[in-house]
Amino acid sequence: MNTIPPTEAQDRPARLTVGVVGAGRVGPALAASLQLAGHRPVAVSGVSDASVRRAATLLPDVPVVSPSEVLERAELVLLTVPDDALPGLVAGLAETGAVRPGQLLVHTSGRFGTAVLDPATRAGALPLALHPAMTFTGTRVDVQRLAGCSFGVTAPEPLRMAAEALVIEMGGEPEWIEEEARPLYHAALAIGANHLVTLVAQAMELLRGAGVGAPDRMLGPLLGAALDNALRSGDAALTGPVARGDAGTVAAHVSELRKHAPQSVEGYLAMARTTADRALAHGLLKPELAEDLLGVLANIGTGPAGPRTGPANPGTGPASGHQEGQGPDHPDDPSSGSCDHPEEGDR
Repeated sequence: MNTIPPTEAQDRPARLTVGVVGAGRVGPALAASLQLAGHRPVAVSGVSDASVRRAATLLPDVPVVSPSEVLERAELVLLTVPDDALPGLVAGLAETGAVRPGQLLVHTSGRFGTAVLDPATRAGALPLALHPAMTFTGTRVDVQRLAGCSFGVTAPEPLRMAAEALVIEMGGEPEWIEEEARPLYHAALAIGANHLVTLVAQAMELLRGAGVGAPDRMLGPLLGAALDNALRSGDAALTGPVARGDAGTVAAHVSELRKHAPQSVEGYLAMARTTADRALAHGLLKPELAEDLLGVLANIGTGPAGPRTGPANPGTGPASGHQEGQGPDHPDDPSSGSCDHPEEGDR
Protein backbone atom coordinates (compact mmCIF):
# COMPACT_ATOMS: atom_id res chain seq x y z
CA MET A 1 0.00 0.00 0.00
CA ASN A 2 1.40 3.41 -0.95
CA THR A 3 1.73 5.49 2.19
CA ILE A 4 3.13 8.59 0.48
CA PRO A 5 0.48 11.34 0.33
CA PRO A 6 -0.61 12.56 -3.12
CA THR A 7 1.43 15.40 -4.52
CA GLU A 8 -0.06 18.86 -4.46
CA ALA A 9 -1.36 20.09 -7.81
CA GLN A 10 1.51 22.54 -8.26
CA ASP A 11 4.04 19.74 -7.69
CA ARG A 12 2.57 17.34 -10.24
CA PRO A 13 3.93 17.22 -13.78
CA ALA A 14 1.59 18.42 -16.50
CA ARG A 15 -0.37 15.81 -18.43
CA LEU A 16 2.15 14.50 -20.91
CA THR A 17 2.22 12.51 -24.11
CA VAL A 18 4.17 9.32 -23.37
CA GLY A 19 6.31 7.17 -25.64
CA VAL A 20 8.05 3.85 -25.02
CA VAL A 21 11.27 2.74 -26.70
CA GLY A 22 11.59 -0.99 -26.07
CA ALA A 23 8.31 -2.81 -25.47
CA GLY A 24 9.70 -5.35 -23.03
CA ARG A 25 7.99 -6.31 -19.80
CA VAL A 26 8.55 -2.99 -18.05
CA GLY A 27 7.93 -0.18 -20.54
CA PRO A 28 4.31 -0.93 -21.50
CA ALA A 29 3.39 -1.52 -17.85
CA LEU A 30 4.82 1.83 -16.77
CA ALA A 31 3.12 3.59 -19.68
CA ALA A 32 -0.19 1.94 -18.79
CA SER A 33 0.24 3.09 -15.21
CA LEU A 34 0.96 6.64 -16.34
CA GLN A 35 -2.15 6.47 -18.50
CA LEU A 36 -4.22 5.72 -15.39
CA ALA A 37 -2.73 8.89 -13.88
CA GLY A 38 -3.98 10.97 -16.81
CA HIS A 39 -1.00 10.96 -19.15
CA ARG A 40 -1.49 9.87 -22.78
CA PRO A 41 0.59 7.11 -24.41
CA VAL A 42 1.04 8.01 -28.07
CA ALA A 43 3.76 5.73 -29.47
CA VAL A 44 5.74 2.59 -28.72
CA SER A 45 8.60 0.80 -30.45
CA GLY A 46 9.20 -2.93 -30.43
CA VAL A 47 10.97 -5.37 -32.72
CA SER A 48 9.94 -8.89 -31.74
CA ASP A 49 6.50 -10.42 -32.12
CA ALA A 50 6.31 -10.77 -28.34
CA SER A 51 7.00 -7.06 -27.89
CA VAL A 52 4.33 -6.10 -30.39
CA ARG A 53 1.79 -8.39 -28.71
CA ARG A 54 2.68 -7.02 -25.30
CA ALA A 55 2.24 -3.45 -26.49
CA ALA A 56 -1.12 -4.31 -28.04
CA THR A 57 -2.30 -5.85 -24.77
CA LEU A 58 -1.17 -3.15 -22.36
CA LEU A 59 -1.39 -0.16 -24.69
CA PRO A 60 -4.25 -0.90 -27.12
CA ASP A 61 -4.60 1.48 -30.06
CA VAL A 62 -1.13 2.97 -29.44
CA PRO A 63 0.83 2.79 -32.72
CA VAL A 64 4.05 0.81 -32.98
CA VAL A 65 6.65 2.98 -34.70
CA SER A 66 10.40 3.41 -34.89
CA PRO A 67 12.36 4.75 -31.88
CA SER A 68 12.97 8.08 -33.61
CA GLU A 69 9.25 8.46 -34.27
CA VAL A 70 8.52 7.72 -30.61
CA LEU A 71 10.72 10.67 -29.64
CA GLU A 72 9.10 12.83 -32.29
CA ARG A 73 5.61 12.24 -30.87
CA ALA A 74 6.18 12.11 -27.09
CA GLU A 75 7.01 14.66 -24.42
CA LEU A 76 7.95 11.94 -21.93
CA VAL A 77 9.94 9.01 -23.35
CA LEU A 78 10.59 5.77 -21.47
CA LEU A 79 13.81 4.05 -22.59
CA THR A 80 13.20 0.48 -21.46
CA VAL A 81 15.91 -1.54 -23.18
CA PRO A 82 18.60 -3.87 -21.75
CA ASP A 83 21.30 -2.18 -19.66
CA ASP A 84 24.06 -2.96 -22.13
CA ALA A 85 22.04 -1.53 -25.03
CA LEU A 86 21.19 1.73 -23.29
CA PRO A 87 24.40 3.75 -23.89
CA GLY A 88 24.39 2.99 -27.61
CA LEU A 89 20.70 3.77 -27.94
CA VAL A 90 21.08 7.15 -26.23
CA ALA A 91 24.13 8.06 -28.30
CA GLY A 92 22.38 7.06 -31.51
CA LEU A 93 19.23 9.04 -30.75
CA ALA A 94 21.29 12.11 -29.91
CA GLU A 95 23.48 11.81 -33.03
CA THR A 96 20.49 11.56 -35.34
CA GLY A 97 18.84 14.63 -33.85
CA ALA A 98 15.84 12.70 -32.53
CA VAL A 99 16.11 14.27 -29.06
CA ARG A 100 14.18 17.50 -28.58
CA PRO A 101 15.00 20.26 -26.05
CA GLY A 102 12.77 20.07 -22.99
CA GLN A 103 11.84 16.44 -23.60
CA LEU A 104 11.75 14.23 -20.49
CA LEU A 105 13.94 11.20 -21.13
CA VAL A 106 13.50 8.41 -18.56
CA HIS A 107 15.42 5.15 -18.42
CA THR A 108 14.56 2.25 -16.10
CA SER A 109 17.99 0.64 -15.74
CA GLY A 110 19.02 -0.16 -12.19
CA ARG A 111 22.71 -0.06 -13.06
CA PHE A 112 22.87 3.45 -14.51
CA GLY A 113 22.09 6.88 -13.12
CA THR A 114 21.60 9.89 -15.34
CA ALA A 115 25.18 10.13 -16.67
CA VAL A 116 24.33 7.52 -19.31
CA LEU A 117 21.87 10.06 -20.72
CA ASP A 118 24.54 12.78 -21.12
CA PRO A 119 24.48 12.75 -24.96
CA ALA A 120 20.74 13.43 -24.86
CA THR A 121 21.11 15.95 -22.04
CA ARG A 122 23.56 17.93 -24.17
CA ALA A 123 20.87 17.98 -26.85
CA GLY A 124 18.46 19.57 -24.38
CA ALA A 125 16.66 16.55 -22.90
CA LEU A 126 15.71 16.41 -19.22
CA PRO A 127 17.27 13.20 -17.79
CA LEU A 128 15.63 10.92 -15.20
CA ALA A 129 16.57 7.44 -13.95
CA LEU A 130 13.53 5.64 -12.48
CA HIS A 131 14.15 1.98 -11.70
CA PRO A 132 11.21 -0.05 -10.34
CA ALA A 133 12.43 -2.60 -7.79
CA MET A 134 9.95 -5.17 -9.03
CA THR A 135 9.92 -8.28 -11.19
CA PHE A 136 7.64 -7.97 -14.21
CA THR A 137 5.52 -10.48 -16.12
CA GLY A 138 4.56 -8.40 -19.14
CA THR A 139 0.86 -8.60 -18.25
CA ARG A 140 -1.79 -6.38 -16.65
CA VAL A 141 -0.90 -7.68 -13.20
CA ASP A 142 2.29 -5.59 -13.35
CA VAL A 143 0.29 -2.36 -13.27
CA GLN A 144 -1.36 -3.47 -10.03
CA ARG A 145 1.95 -4.54 -8.50
CA LEU A 146 3.36 -1.05 -8.93
CA ALA A 147 1.23 0.05 -5.96
CA GLY A 148 3.73 0.44 -3.14
CA CYS A 149 6.71 -0.60 -5.32
CA SER A 150 9.94 1.20 -4.49
CA PHE A 151 11.70 3.01 -7.35
CA GLY A 152 15.40 3.82 -7.32
CA VAL A 153 15.37 7.48 -8.38
CA THR A 154 18.33 9.49 -9.68
CA ALA A 155 17.95 12.91 -11.30
CA PRO A 156 19.52 16.35 -11.31
CA GLU A 157 18.37 18.36 -8.31
CA PRO A 158 16.12 20.69 -10.35
CA LEU A 159 14.25 17.64 -11.68
CA ARG A 160 13.99 15.77 -8.40
CA MET A 161 10.44 16.91 -7.67
CA ALA A 162 9.25 15.94 -11.16
CA ALA A 163 10.93 12.52 -10.91
CA GLU A 164 9.40 11.75 -7.54
CA ALA A 165 5.98 12.98 -8.68
CA LEU A 166 6.02 10.63 -11.69
CA VAL A 167 6.88 7.68 -9.44
CA ILE A 168 4.07 8.53 -7.03
CA GLU A 169 1.63 8.87 -9.92
CA MET A 170 2.51 5.29 -10.93
CA GLY A 171 1.68 4.18 -7.39
CA GLY A 172 5.32 3.75 -6.42
CA GLU A 173 7.47 5.05 -3.60
CA PRO A 174 10.60 6.99 -4.62
CA GLU A 175 13.92 6.10 -3.00
CA TRP A 176 16.74 8.51 -3.82
CA ILE A 177 19.92 6.78 -5.07
CA GLU A 178 23.08 8.80 -5.70
CA GLU A 179 24.67 8.42 -9.13
CA GLU A 180 27.79 6.67 -7.85
CA ALA A 181 25.74 4.23 -5.74
CA ARG A 182 23.66 2.86 -8.62
CA PRO A 183 25.83 -0.21 -9.39
CA LEU A 184 25.90 -1.25 -5.71
CA TYR A 185 22.16 -0.65 -5.42
CA HIS A 186 21.52 -2.81 -8.47
CA ALA A 187 23.88 -5.56 -7.27
CA ALA A 188 21.93 -5.72 -4.00
CA LEU A 189 18.66 -6.20 -5.86
CA ALA A 190 20.19 -8.87 -8.10
CA ILE A 191 21.42 -10.80 -5.08
CA GLY A 192 18.05 -10.54 -3.39
CA ALA A 193 15.74 -11.21 -6.34
CA ASN A 194 17.56 -12.91 -9.22
CA HIS A 195 19.55 -15.25 -7.00
CA LEU A 196 16.43 -16.04 -4.98
CA VAL A 197 14.72 -17.37 -8.10
CA THR A 198 17.73 -19.59 -8.81
CA LEU A 199 17.78 -20.92 -5.25
CA VAL A 200 14.04 -21.63 -5.18
CA ALA A 201 14.08 -23.35 -8.57
CA GLN A 202 17.03 -25.46 -7.49
CA ALA A 203 15.37 -26.40 -4.19
CA MET A 204 12.21 -27.47 -6.06
CA GLU A 205 14.27 -29.57 -8.44
CA LEU A 206 16.05 -31.34 -5.56
CA LEU A 207 12.78 -31.99 -3.72
CA ARG A 208 11.33 -33.61 -6.85
CA GLY A 209 14.43 -35.79 -6.94
CA ALA A 210 13.76 -36.77 -3.34
CA GLY A 211 10.24 -37.89 -4.29
CA VAL A 212 8.24 -34.86 -3.15
CA GLY A 213 5.17 -34.59 -5.36
CA ALA A 214 4.37 -30.93 -4.76
CA PRO A 215 7.59 -29.09 -3.91
CA ASP A 216 5.92 -25.72 -4.40
CA ARG A 217 3.38 -26.48 -1.66
CA MET A 218 6.12 -27.70 0.64
CA LEU A 219 8.38 -24.71 0.07
CA GLY A 220 5.69 -22.01 0.00
CA PRO A 221 5.04 -21.68 3.77
CA LEU A 222 8.70 -22.28 4.64
CA LEU A 223 10.09 -19.70 2.25
CA GLY A 224 7.35 -17.20 3.05
CA ALA A 225 8.20 -17.41 6.76
CA ALA A 226 11.94 -17.26 6.07
CA LEU A 227 11.57 -14.17 3.89
CA ASP A 228 9.34 -12.44 6.43
CA ASN A 229 11.75 -13.23 9.26
CA ALA A 230 14.76 -12.10 7.25
CA LEU A 231 13.14 -8.77 6.33
CA ARG A 232 12.19 -8.20 9.96
CA SER A 233 15.31 -9.46 11.71
CA GLY A 234 18.17 -9.71 9.20
CA ASP A 235 20.90 -12.15 10.21
CA ALA A 236 19.11 -12.94 13.47
CA ALA A 237 16.65 -14.96 11.37
CA LEU A 238 19.33 -17.47 10.32
CA THR A 239 18.48 -21.09 11.16
CA GLY A 240 19.55 -24.52 9.93
CA PRO A 241 22.62 -26.74 10.17
CA VAL A 242 25.17 -24.11 9.13
CA ALA A 243 23.99 -21.55 11.69
CA ARG A 244 23.91 -24.30 14.34
CA GLY A 245 27.36 -25.57 13.42
CA ASP A 246 26.20 -29.09 12.52
CA ALA A 247 29.29 -30.05 10.53
CA GLY A 248 28.23 -33.67 10.09
CA THR A 249 24.88 -32.68 8.58
CA VAL A 250 26.55 -30.29 6.17
CA ALA A 251 29.00 -32.98 5.11
CA ALA A 252 26.10 -35.35 4.51
CA HIS A 253 24.34 -32.73 2.42
CA VAL A 254 27.35 -32.28 0.18
CA SER A 255 27.83 -36.04 -0.16
CA GLU A 256 24.23 -36.48 -1.33
CA LEU A 257 24.39 -33.51 -3.68
CA ARG A 258 27.54 -34.88 -5.26
CA LYS A 259 25.74 -38.15 -5.96
CA HIS A 260 22.42 -36.82 -7.18
CA ALA A 261 22.95 -33.19 -8.26
CA PRO A 262 26.66 -32.44 -8.70
CA GLN A 263 25.84 -29.16 -10.44
CA SER A 264 24.43 -27.90 -7.11
CA VAL A 265 27.54 -28.54 -5.00
CA GLU A 266 29.47 -25.36 -5.77
CA GLY A 267 26.44 -23.18 -5.04
CA TYR A 268 25.71 -25.00 -1.80
CA LEU A 269 29.30 -24.61 -0.59
CA ALA A 270 29.47 -20.93 -1.53
CA MET A 271 26.24 -20.13 0.29
CA ALA A 272 27.20 -22.29 3.27
CA ARG A 273 30.51 -20.47 3.68
CA THR A 274 28.84 -17.08 3.42
CA THR A 275 26.14 -18.15 5.89
CA ALA A 276 28.76 -19.45 8.31
CA ASP A 277 30.72 -16.20 8.11
CA ARG A 278 27.62 -14.13 8.80
CA ALA A 279 26.36 -16.40 11.58
CA LEU A 280 29.75 -16.30 13.30
CA ALA A 281 30.11 -12.54 12.89
CA HIS A 282 26.67 -11.98 14.46
CA GLY A 283 27.19 -14.35 17.38
CA LEU A 284 24.78 -17.04 16.17
CA LEU A 285 27.42 -19.68 15.44
CA LYS A 286 29.57 -20.69 18.39
CA PRO A 287 33.30 -20.36 17.66
CA GLU A 288 34.07 -23.87 18.88
CA LEU A 289 31.51 -25.28 16.42
CA ALA A 290 32.55 -22.94 13.64
CA GLU A 291 36.04 -24.45 13.51
CA ASP A 292 34.77 -27.92 12.62
CA LEU A 293 32.16 -26.54 10.23
CA LEU A 294 34.60 -24.33 8.35
CA GLY A 295 37.04 -27.23 8.25
CA VAL A 296 34.41 -29.37 6.55
CA LEU A 297 33.58 -26.63 4.06
CA ALA A 298 37.25 -26.04 3.31
CA ASN A 299 38.13 -29.67 2.69
CA ILE A 300 35.14 -30.96 0.77
CA GLY A 301 36.10 -31.29 -2.88
CA THR A 302 33.57 -30.42 -5.56
CA GLY A 303 35.05 -32.09 -8.61
CA PRO A 304 36.72 -35.25 -9.84
CA ALA A 305 40.10 -34.02 -8.61
CA GLY A 306 39.11 -34.98 -5.07
CA PRO A 307 39.23 -33.13 -1.78
CA ARG A 308 40.19 -29.50 -1.81
CA THR A 309 42.17 -27.88 0.97
CA GLY A 310 42.61 -24.27 1.94
CA PRO A 311 40.67 -21.61 3.79
CA ALA A 312 36.89 -21.74 3.67
CA ASN A 313 36.63 -18.24 2.26
CA PRO A 314 40.09 -16.94 1.33
CA GLY A 315 40.69 -13.34 2.24
CA THR A 316 37.28 -12.69 3.80
CA GLY A 317 35.13 -13.68 6.71
CA PRO A 318 36.03 -15.13 10.11
CA ALA A 319 38.00 -17.96 8.55
CA SER A 320 40.71 -15.46 7.66
CA GLY A 321 40.30 -13.21 10.66
CA HIS A 322 38.29 -10.58 8.77
CA GLN A 323 34.59 -9.95 9.22
CA GLU A 324 32.56 -10.17 6.07
CA GLY A 325 31.22 -6.85 4.86
CA GLN A 326 27.53 -6.27 4.22
CA GLY A 327 26.21 -4.73 1.20
CA PRO A 328 15.00 -5.56 -8.39
CA ASP A 329 14.94 -6.17 -15.00
CA HIS A 330 15.02 -6.89 -15.84
CA PRO A 331 15.46 -5.75 -19.45
CA ASP A 332 13.89 -6.89 -22.64
CA ASP A 333 16.02 -7.89 -25.58
CA PRO A 334 14.77 -5.73 -28.45
CA SER A 335 15.64 -8.39 -30.94
CA SER A 336 13.99 -11.33 -29.24
CA GLY A 337 11.52 -10.01 -26.68
CA SER A 338 13.20 -12.02 -23.94
CA CYS A 339 14.09 -10.48 -20.62
CA ASP A 340 16.05 -10.87 -17.50
CA HIS A 341 14.50 -8.98 -14.00
CA PRO A 342 14.94 -7.23 -11.74
CA GLU A 343 14.93 -7.23 -10.46
CA GLU A 344 15.04 -5.99 -11.19
CA GLY A 345 12.62 -5.53 -13.24
CA ASP A 346 12.47 -6.84 -16.72
CA ARG A 347 12.57 -4.09 -19.30
